[in-house]
Amino acid sequence: MNLLILLILPIITALAVLPLAQKQAKTIALIGSLLQWVAALALFYFYWVEKKNGTNTAMFFEQNFAWFQPLNINFHIGVDGISIAMILLTATVVLAGILVSWKEERMSKEFFFLLLLLSAGAYGFFVSLDLFTMFFFLELAVIPKFLLIGIWGSGKKEYSAMKLALMLMAGSALVFVGLAGLYFHTSADGNYTFNILQIASMNIPASVQNLFFPFVFIGFGIFTALFPFHTWVPDGHSSAPTAASMFLAGISMKLGGYGCLRAATWLMPDAAHHYSTIIIILACIAILYGAFATMMQTDLKYINAYSSVSHCGFVLLGIGMLTKTAINGAVLQMVSHGLMTALFFAAIGMLYERTHTRKVAELGGLLKVMPFISSVFVIAGLCSLGLPGFSGFVAEMTVFMGGWEKAESFYRSATIVACASIVVTAVYILRATGSAIMGPLKHNEFLSPLLGRGVGGEVDAKWYEKSAAVLLLIGITAMGIAPYWLVDLINPGTDIIIQKIAGN
Repeated sequence: MNLLILLILPIITALAVLPLAQKQAKTIALIGSLLQWVAALALFYFYWVEKKNGTNTAMFFEQNFAWFQPLNINFHIGVDGISIAMILLTATVVLAGILVSWKEERMSKEFFFLLLLLSAGAYGFFVSLDLFTMFFFLELAVIPKFLLIGIWGSGKKEYSAMKLALMLMAGSALVFVGLAGLYFHTSADGNYTFNILQIASMNIPASVQNLFFPFVFIGFGIFTALFPFHTWVPDGHSSAPTAASMFLAGISMKLGGYGCLRAATWLMPDAAHHYSTIIIILACIAILYGAFATMMQTDLKYINAYSSVSHCGFVLLGIGMLTKTAINGAVLQMVSHGLMTALFFAAIGMLYERTHTRKVAELGGLLKVMPFISSVFVIAGLCSLGLPGFSGFVAEMTVFMGGWEKAESFYRSATIVACASIVVTAVYILRATGSAIMGPLKHNEFLSPLLGRGVGGEVDAKWYEKSAAVLLLIGITAMGIAPYWLVDLINPGTDIIIQKIAGN
């Protein structure tokens, strides 16, 4: 399969919506995002066909074009199972985000243009096998986020947009310093390379790795809410429009986790061992801090935003443990959190559109008025707290099992600390769900208009909202009930990373 299709489709669709009328633009955006989703499924299918035919390479469907020959920069793309899992996640969240935004009226074609541009950046990042190309697509995904929040956001949107852009650009700057430093230590004869596969086959001196690993890991870590560089997450997520919140939490934060795994840990395994203790400590702090901070929140979006800090801590914990099971768990957690948090933000957006409030204390008994939306909210919450049968349980348990494999007391103690967050998560999820969804219907200025329309009538989700929710629900249940297909998909990729780690 030609991977350029994944890059060309969103770019063509984004450009196509600009000259159209507002109503036509959303139709084209939906068709384009649906084609992206089909292309991602086709990639998944053709990958398994190649595997069944006996193809056993590190990367599949490679394409390599010279981009800037003097610096040996190439537009080099290819995928393995980990990349494909991230591409499937991206396509699903983008399609759901377009559906949820179906009624967006204000500058809708510009809104959809920016969403589609973000998806192109994400696809390009996940298929890049050249570090410079990867950095290029990482940068491509920053400015559209700034515009989406600053123009279509709510609350302190200008402040939140500026804070997010500056924090992420600072992370990008750190990544560039680390990648450039690594680049100039990839050859003894002056022929340097950004080629990820070539660098992975080299033995970079441990001193060089220890010097540049923090730049790359912290830079990408900022994207995935590495403590204490997580502060952009609550403000950015809470001020963003629904689709942008879904993209930020569901996809953008996964760029960081993927970069920490692919560019930092795989290419600099000596340094990964050297800094693993620090990574695990920071991950545990994020897990517990995020969980306890979430308990203090009264706004539904802030609840989901702070919980994302906690849940992304599991990604970094799995990477820091440096075991096959734990790294598998980190990848599973990226996929699970992407689907789960996108569903949560979609449900919160639906509730806010109808009630004009996100305050838990001002909501109550919504199940009686909006049974579908309320049920989606409850299911997203149950997935977040790790209920068996949903993706959250599979991902978190895999990280815990991978951490427990290391017999040293430090690693097992860290695993126990991370496990303790499950109780805190259950507290804030059940409390928010019980207060906002269950109980008697509160008669206040927000909900009184809903009562006049009739219980379960036009107040509940429309077809496009139901379609988005069902799409994401299928993802978290398919992963929760039968995770083996996803584990089998990512296993070859994590095997290669573990072999490099074990050999150093």
